[in-house]
Amino acid sequence: MKQKTATILMTAYAVNPYKGSEDGMGWNFILQAASRHQVIAITRRNNGAHIRRYMQEHPLQQHLFDRIRFLYFDWPQWTLFWKKGPLLSLIYYYWWQLTLACWLLIKRPQFDIAHNLNFHNDWTPSFLWLLGKPFVWGPVGHHPAIPTAFLRPVFGQKAWLQDRLLWVIKCWFWYIDPFVYICKWKACHIFCMNEAAASRLRLSPRKYSIMPSVATEVVAPPPGVSRHGFQVLSIGRFVPLKGFDLTIKAFGRFYHSLPAALQAETRLVLVGAGPLKSQLKQWIASLQLDSVVDMIEWMPKEQLPAVYARSSVFLFPSHEGAGMVVAEAMSYGLPVLCLDNSGPGAFLHPA
Repeated sequence: MKQKTATILMTAYAVNPYKGSEDGMGWNFILQAASRHQVIAITRRNNGAHIRRYMQEHPLQQHLFDRIRFLYFDWPQWTLFWKKGPLLSLIYYYWWQLTLACWLLIKRPQFDIAHNLNFHNDWTPSFLWLLGKPFVWGPVGHHPAIPTAFLRPVFGQKAWLQDRLLWVIKCWFWYIDPFVYICKWKACHIFCMNEAAASRLRLSPRKYSIMPSVATEVVAPPPGVSRHGFQVLSIGRFVPLKGFDLTIKAFGRFYHSLPAALQAETRLVLVGAGPLKSQLKQWIASLQLDSVVDMIEWMPKEQLPAVYARSSVFLFPSHEGAGMVVAEAMSYGLPVLCLDNSGPGAFLHPA
């Protein structure tokens, strides 16, 4: 007798098959679920164009697309004038989650299991438990506060105060917001990206399992690309959390310790964008590295394999609790250097 296929309702704020990080994770999670089940996937309207384009460009995956029904939910455009910056975006995400559950109560889609995928923070609850079906939460992540020694002396008092204010806001949700308590109580199971998330949410061992939100597609070195010399690679947003100041300073110390013959074959490539770009350029100049550091703006995902293939090592001293790009670098066979923390450090075996 053929077993009945379950229908999973998956909500993912960030879904984009052409991006990495949370957007790529949301897309790949949905595809993996569709390999065995029917899926009702709900995301924001601005993701729809990218999803439809990808489906048209990849007809060989049509058997998976046939199992997915995409629905799009957002607030009216005229209400979003205030949604600016990381903090206000996260506040919008909180209310998006709540109003999404109310919207689904009205639409009443037929499904068996509700699964809230992302964002990956452990302080914004899901409200899918309102739908009255088995509910799975996560993977949820945990970003610790950036250590003061790596923040205030480098980026100043304002950056330190901003980080600590965000930490106070998180603590309010962890310990006071009743919906965080209800969410973790109602969840049948919670996937945590690391043990720090489980500890912060005070979960019993039977309530959660560890599922790092890192993955990569099957990769192959692009034809015609080879390594010449020694290239150090680092990818991410140019913000204090990512630790690019450490990347530049560590590379500078390494580079200036080399004899001239090896210096001629050594480079650092930074791929990313963000508010710290001009400050990073100043550090590069102050360390006399202008001629050996390349800063590349964000590039299409399909161009990254060539950058990885030309690199010798991946340097990622991030303070975050995730570090999804680490798995991508490892899939290309790159050794990874990172901090020994609950984020990227938790993904690597001890040397």
